[in-house]
Amino acid sequence: MASDWRGVLPAATTQFHDDESLNIPQTMKHVMHMIDQGVHGMIMLGTVGENCSLEYSEKLEVLRATVEAVGGKVPVLTGVAECTTSLAQRFAEDAAKIGVDGLMVLPAMVYKSAPEETMTHFRSVAKATDLPIMVYNNPVSYGVDITPEMFLELADEPKLVAIKESSENVRRITDLINLCGDRYTLLCGVDDLVLESIVLGAEGWISGLVNAFPAENRLLWDLATSGDYERAVEVYRWYTPLLHLDTHPKLVQYIKLAVQECGLGSEKTRAPRLALTGQEREQILEVIRTGIANRPSLDR
Repeated sequence: MASDWRGVLPAATTQFHDDESLNIPQTMKHVMHMIDQGVHGMIMLGTVGENCSLEYSEKLEVLRATVEAVGGKVPVLTGVAECTTSLAQRFAEDAAKIGVDGLMVLPAMVYKSAPEETMTHFRSVAKATDLPIMVYNNPVSYGVDITPEMFLELADEPKLVAIKESSENVRRITDLINLCGDRYTLLCGVDDLVLESIVLGAEGWISGLVNAFPAENRLLWDLATSGDYERAVEVYRWYTPLLHLDTHPKLVQYIKLAVQECGLGSEKTRAPRLALTGQEREQILEVIRTGIANRPSLDR
């Protein structure tokens, strides 16, 4: 099963009103802004999209609005992050009916599954849908590691077409290629490892900070993939303090604050995530504002 999930794919924020209700118009405005800036796809309801903080019906509402707004301009994927395999299967079926182009499937939430349980979860979701699937491997955040050996075992399931590699171990790119060849499309899922991942063979970048800096994300991607490493390193060094914000437990608050500072949306998150305050807020604002003040030229 083929997919065209390459390039820069934002893990988009979900925007809220002050009362924590969904702000669909602002979410769609933000999505379309990123598309206008040249991103190659859109991933809704990932970690940054606060998937696990939304009601089931709200998730479907976000997807309906996105599919309609994007209108086929770029592929639209949805995160699938549920506590049980059966609910993940149900959500995969409902998302397919809405018209998304693919699924980014996580291990079952909360339970730290054993390898056989983890692989059975992914196989079961694949059986419930005709859509291509990106497997999201993030042991740092979710406590379940999908190793290269497990991906080799899963290679006989044709609907599993891509891997979002977020283990924070850039060696995994090489290990996956050595073990699985070109069986999967590999995408970097850790913002501050993207240049290293591209050099080692990643074909896509699922980014959080792209929500605030879409043009700069596209610039870095184009420089790195065209082989202009000298300029790519220059841009990467400017961007890295901002990209570090993607690797913290409060990445959603940090990224949404950056989105707000760039005039692209609100920092509002849904509880239990709370707004940043005090010294922490000031420190993050300093990183963001320094980045804004020193933005690189977009000339390629």
